[in-house]
Amino acid sequence: MEPTLIFDAHLDLAMNAIEWNRDLTRPVEEVREREHLMTDKPDRGKNTVTFPEMRKGNIGICVATLIARYAKPGNPFPGWHSPEQAWAMTQGQLAWYKAMEKKGELKQITCLNDLENHLNLWNKKETSKLPIGYILSLEGADSLYQINMLEKAWKEGLRAIGPAHYGPGTYAHGTDSEGSLGEKGKQLLKAMDELHMILDITHLSDQSFFEALDIYQGPVWASHHNCRSLVPHNRQLSDQQINMLIEHGSVIGIALDAWMLVPGWKRGIDTPQSRNVTLQHVADHLDHICQLAGNSLHAGIGSDLDGAFGKEQSPLDLETIADLQKLHHLLACRGYREEDISNIFHGNFLRFIRKIWTESKLYAK
Repeated sequence: MEPTLIFDAHLDLAMNAIEWNRDLTRPVEEVREREHLMTDKPDRGKNTVTFPEMRKGNIGICVATLIARYAKPGNPFPGWHSPEQAWAMTQGQLAWYKAMEKKGELKQITCLNDLENHLNLWNKKETSKLPIGYILSLEGADSLYQINMLEKAWKEGLRAIGPAHYGPGTYAHGTDSEGSLGEKGKQLLKAMDELHMILDITHLSDQSFFEALDIYQGPVWASHHNCRSLVPHNRQLSDQQINMLIEHGSVIGIALDAWMLVPGWKRGIDTPQSRNVTLQHVADHLDHICQLAGNSLHAGIGSDLDGAFGKEQSPLDLETIADLQKLHHLLACRGYREEDISNIFHGNFLRFIRKIWTESKLYAK
């Protein structure tokens, strides 16, 4: 059976290329070999994502991030010491994406025509050498040191924004912090709405989440978020939040970071082997969203693989990102039909994007 097309709603590709200094055009084994003596990061020599592996797994389109956090004095989380520095990092990441486009490795998707042409290409041709499509997203908006820079970013292809990452941010409170959007956050949402951009509620604190969903009039998704009822933590979505997103017509991408898949994970101590973390746990979170919805129309994949972790914090039955295809069998064994699996693998996010880009003249061509 041919592998099903996968839309991965969250990959930190440029972060891996620029900050981790990984050549993603090379085979994953080669990247691991080059890192095997390095100890600066816990995931050295354990990466799972390269372009050849994405093609092998039929991951033909993804949401790829710009990410550079600003850490104010006293903020316990790491980050750049000024928003201007963070902006400069995102511009370096953007330059890498453009270089990968020129090399034929990637194709930026910015409008409906781009999307349909890219999907037609992947549906009709052998995919081993095709460019991988990417929709550009900003994870944490602190690098926008002036809100009026948003239009420039949009013209460069930015189509989605998550206002916060970890800790208190300029525009919202993120994971492991609590607080509201504030006036700047409301101004950002207004500017995003004018461009009909996608609001990614991933990482928002509960208060910021509820305020954002109440205020924002444009499209909303959760690119990489798991279920709090299965793994209690503020990083996860409660059933109330999931139901609100379902009512909003949103899609929720499930992440593969082990600490988000099983409760009580101890960082630096637990391993996928010691906790027996497998892709079945990913299927559990997907299934929970589908059960709440009563259908398969709101769950997707936002793997976050190599999002500052590697095999040491991924399901033990996943060697590379290509193994996302194993979810097909696991879901089928739970009674999911081919239509349901296609929805989860790519259909839901594609339908979501087609709808909003069809409705807005900004994305017609």
